[in-house]
Amino acid sequence: MSGRPHGDSSHGNAIDCIVCGTCVADILVRPVPLTQPVGAGRLFHVEPIEVTTGGIVCNSGTAMQRLGLRVAASSLVGDDLWGSVVRSRLTAEGIDTAALEPHATLATSTTAVLIDPSGERSFAHHVGAPHAIDLTFIKRQAAHFGNSRMALVGYFGLLPSLEPVLADALATIKATGCRVTLETGSSGGTLAQLAPALPHVDIYVPSLDEAVHQTGLSDPKEIIDCYRRHGAGGIVGVKLGTQGTLLSPAVGEVFDIPCVAAPGPVVDTTGAGDSFLAGLLTGVLRGMPLREAGLLGAATAACCVTGLGATAGLRSFDDTLRLANAS
Repeated sequence: MSGRPHGDSSHGNAIDCIVCGTCVADILVRPVPLTQPVGAGRLFHVEPIEVTTGGIVCNSGTAMQRLGLRVAASSLVGDDLWGSVVRSRLTAEGIDTAALEPHATLATSTTAVLIDPSGERSFAHHVGAPHAIDLTFIKRQAAHFGNSRMALVGYFGLLPSLEPVLADALATIKATGCRVTLETGSSGGTLAQLAPALPHVDIYVPSLDEAVHQTGLSDPKEIIDCYRRHGAGGIVGVKLGTQGTLLSPAVGEVFDIPCVAAPGPVVDTTGAGDSFLAGLLTGVLRGMPLREAGLLGAATAACCVTGLGATAGLRSFDDTLRLANAS
């Protein structure tokens, strides 16, 4: 079952999944003594400073590409150095960047990640161009969505120009014939903005913290029932961290997906949630049963945490599937 996806090949779409939303240039600096003031004018020595990429477009997009899908990136970047870095990194992974638009005035989203000797992280973040992703942007990119089998949109909670019109935006994507997955970030946004959009969402699996913030509920099964009451008709679930994931393929049906043990020492948990979702979508787009797709997601997350940053630990589809099958 290696190579490109087998499910839905009759649709003829050039892209399996277009990932739309937050994309970031990350600058990793370590070690930084975060427990004490750096001090004005002080020079301190660090390891080689690394530049990588982050955000759902880069994290989930790269994971799906390495798992054998045909992936496209849809976002806004600045007409600047960091925008060129993001574009070149995505291109190097084989991700289509035709829908990655430069913004005339806003800068690329960037984060300086300050890592102390224990691995604790602090973030200096500039939101940048993805702040301007809105309904006009979605409509302008309709042809790109129509060329894709699935759209992954995120992060809900970090796209302030899109969230007030989220239902219209997702309906616009669905009208092109493209299925929709929604991912959350930060606090996860509000149920008031989410609820009108849920009928247009085919897959929605927020983290427990984000789901609690949205619904005011703490029990994962009650959370899923809440989403169902508000119109969610597709696959719904809740990511439970080290406790695995609860998935519901249909009303009244719920099952657990356990965590998969990491195939090496845990180095960094950054991007684990994005990797889980990438593996889950890869399985769904390949036509795997949902339980198997969920295990592929868990295995993708397990690989992710063995590398520094969100993508260094990712593996091929065959290697990841073997890990999933061995769990």
